[in-house]
Amino acid sequence: MKVIFMGTPDFAVGTLEEIVKAGHEVVLVVTQPDKPKGRGKEMTFPPVKEVALRHEIPVFQPVKVREAQCIDKLKEYSADIIVVVAFGQILPKEILELTPYGCINVHASLLPKYRGAAPIQWAIIDGEKVTGVTTMQMDEGLDTGDMLLKREVKITEDETGGTLHDKLLAVGAKLCIETLKAVESKTLCAEKQEDTTTSYARMLDKELGNINWHQSAVQIERLIRGLTPWPSAYSYVGDKIIKIWKAKVIETNTEATPGTIVKIEKNSFAVQTGQGQLIVEELQLQGKKRMDAGSFLRGHSLNQNEILIRR
Repeated sequence: MKVIFMGTPDFAVGTLEEIVKAGHEVVLVVTQPDKPKGRGKEMTFPPVKEVALRHEIPVFQPVKVREAQCIDKLKEYSADIIVVVAFGQILPKEILELTPYGCINVHASLLPKYRGAAPIQWAIIDGEKVTGVTTMQMDEGLDTGDMLLKREVKITEDETGGTLHDKLLAVGAKLCIETLKAVESKTLCAEKQEDTTTSYARMLDKELGNINWHQSAVQIERLIRGLTPWPSAYSYVGDKIIKIWKAKVIETNTEATPGTIVKIEKNSFAVQTGQGQLIVEELQLQGKKRMDAGSFLRGHSLNQNEILIRR
């Protein structure tokens, strides 16, 4: 099939690679504009653009894909289908109906659960045991189109946003190829979504990681895992930010104010929460490297009864 591929971040890379590997003709890759990155603000290609250039596929980077000249550009390629994976812009009706087979989306959740921008992380934060990937025939709504194929993926007890991202990336890439085969053979049975189990996975921001110690240790530990590696969960020690990368939960409680360091051991320390204690095992002090708690405690003073602050 002649495919226009629309995607931007790392999550979309695996699917583009699999489409090329399967022998489909990717006639155009549409991705977000290059962005400045790092302290030097050097312009950086989106990950999908790097892959497209490696395969010598033409790249188009519109600021606003719904503009008339952008739609006219896509029409020039006479594609059979458009595959969309984490593109980053809402597609207008003109693009959704541009090709004979419309637009197929690879979404990192078991729709209709977790529509929206950050389904991977919210599945962990919310304590889900299973998530997955859904391919969908796109419509004008936000992840509301008819479901095509699904694959489940278990969420392990130590799962992070990063490890689950990589699992779903691989599953989604394979599922997209299965979907394209079914499209060609006209064997798909589309299923309409119901709204009864819908959860909206809102976009992540740094403020989300500001730990509320009045929540339970279970909730905080899930937040830590869900926001690893970005944007990360954090608190304050004095005037410095302390990121917490790994922790475990114990059910012990004290009368201490939530956020209080109630116990310091050789390789960890315990913080009282609204329910239970959080045993911090890996962390990063502002301006320092990420390290295990034992190394941190040997190099920095941390006092029992000191309070980690939410600002």
